[in-house]
This record gives sequence, structure tokens and C-alpha cells, in this order.
Amino acid sequence: MNIWLDTLLYVQIALSGLCLYRIIRGPSIPDRMVAIDIFGILVVGVCAIITVQTGKKYIIDIGIAWIILSFIGTITLAKYLSGKKLNE
Repeated sequence: MNIWLDTLLYVQIALSGLCLYRIIRGPSIPDRMVAIDIFGILVVGVCAIITVQTGKKYIIDIGIAWIILSFIGTITLAKYLSGKKLNE
């Protein structure tokens, strides 16, 4: 294994832990939503690193699906917080 990829993976996992802390202890809903977005980006990064390390290309598909769902969730919460209906 490449030592740099392992180090990047551990950093990504540590940063994901910090994001989880902010999601749980966030002072407000928008702060928590930003932490959820950043967590989604970190998950995609972890998927990319694991794909490079193992060579299994289906793992990146999991990351792509995760980021699409995260984007939809962000749009939904933004519309809810602005007081608009979802079909507007």
C-alpha cells in the first residue's frame, strides 16, 4: 500500500469524525446542514481513496450516489428553511 494514500484516508476519517461532532452538537440547523454537506464530500473522498487503493471501481459509484442524495437533501432543507413548498 502507498503510505500517502493511507495517510490521506486516516485524515479523511478524522475529519469525518469532526463533522459528525458538529452535526450532533451544532448550534443551529444551518450549521448542522453545512456539516452534513462537508461530511458528504469527505465520504466521496474516502470512496475515491479506497477505489484507488483497491482498484474496485464500483466503490466510486457509491460515492456518486451519496453526493447526489446529499445535494437533494440540501436543496430540500434550504427550501424548507426559506418557508417555500417543495413544488415551488
